Parts: sequence; C-alpha cells; structure tokens
Amino acid sequence: MERTLILVKPDGVKRNLVGDVVSRIEKKGYTIAALKMMNADRSLLVRHYAEHEGKPFFEPLVEFMLSGPIVAIVAEGNRVIEGFRKLAGATDPTTAEPGTIRGDLARDQGTKVVQNIVHGSDSVESADREISIFFPEL
Repeated sequence: MERTLILVKPDGVKRNLVGDVVSRIEKKGYTIAALKMMNADRSLLVRHYAEHEGKPFFEPLVEFMLSGPIVAIVAEGNRVIEGFRKLAGATDPTTAEPGTIRGDLARDQGTKVVQNIVHGSDSVESADREISIFFPEL
C-alpha cells in the first residue's frame, strides 16, 4: 500500500477548505491513515523544503507556511502519490484544470509565493521522508 503526505497549507485552513480537501481524498477512494492540525515551526519546514534551500522563493515559502496552522495528512492507496497530485492539479492555480483542488479552490493572490491550498509528495522517496518529518511516530 502506497502512502503520501498531503498538507493543507495556511491559505486552505484559513478559508475553511480542510473538509473539502479531505472529502475529495476520500471520494477518490483513498484512506486517511493519519491527520493532525498543527503550527509548523521553522526547523520542521526547513527540513521539509530542504531541496529548495538557497532558491529565491525559499524564504517567502517558509514564511507563508509559518503564517498559520496547517493540516498534515497521510493518505494510503494504490498509486496514491500520482492520484493525489492529479487530484490537486497544476501548482499554478490559474492554469489548474477545473475539477481539481487548485483549479476549483485556489487563485493567484499576487503574493511572493503561490498560495495553492495543498502540497502532495512527488515520489515514494519524498513521501517516506516527508511522512517521517510530520509523523515521526508512524
């Protein structure tokens, strides 16, 4: 059974979209194995976004993720990584297809970093690493 980490980012939490995101995951047929709301600290986010450290968007991204609570989710299912990324839609909410989370719920806010509601792991290796950061008990 494949697992992935999904984060509902501060913009999604602030706009009360957590239930919609969880509903879409469940309607797709994936299982929610773990879920928690939290205020991530800087050290956790630096570990999570380590591959982007030094890039121009790194600091604005960390600041955005520190701006409010997030919801961390572990979802399970056959090909869940690929399936959730398709469900989430393109990272640019302006070009994300209708029917996707970002296509339906996000828009370009004109901010330093794209606020696009959700994050999903991009590979099995990333999912394993990210789940261990947000859910060390699993």
